[in-house]
Amino acid sequence: MGHGGNVIDELMTDHREVEQMFGRIQAMPGSGQQLRDLVDEVTIELVRHSVAEEQYLYPAVREYIHGGDQLADKEIEDHDRVEKILKQLEKMSTGDAQMSPVLQQLMDEVAAHVQDEENNLFPKLRQVCTAEQLDDLGDKIRRAKSMAPTRPHPSAPSAPTASKLLAPGAGLVDRARDFVTGRGKS
Repeated sequence: MGHGGNVIDELMTDHREVEQMFGRIQAMPGSGQQLRDLVDEVTIELVRHSVAEEQYLYPAVREYIHGGDQLADKEIEDHDRVEKILKQLEKMSTGDAQMSPVLQQLMDEVAAHVQDEENNLFPKLRQVCTAEQLDDLGDKIRRAKSMAPTRPHPSAPSAPTASKLLAPGAGLVDRARDFVTGRGKS
């Protein structure tokens, strides 16, 4: 992920990509390595996306939108729930009877979060930010995604300052693990 454009276009493109991955998961018959690879791919994209939003989007929401603290806090709570589900999925075998219900829970949580951002948060941000501010945020989001972790770390701090300090190190370790195991390469 890293598409160019302003922050809203960037994040909405991410949303569409994850929705497509979910569609592929739903269409997949059975379990096995193909499902594991796709769940890993979804995990990588959702973790990168979430970390970037927590580092740059939500601080901007707090700064520019009236009532932005409540909006940002709600979105971060959504991320926390999704990250816990991703951690569950990471530990599961694709043959586990709970895999399908947990995947459905993930898809439901992400769909609700995406709908809330696109129908509530993004329009408010577009109203209060200049085109230059939105473009600058898009650049920051893309850079953050390139350095972000690729695995869920639910106990990691979601405060922007802590995340900016810790995410690159966690991201480096995650990418090294992914390289060694071949995770995310299919």
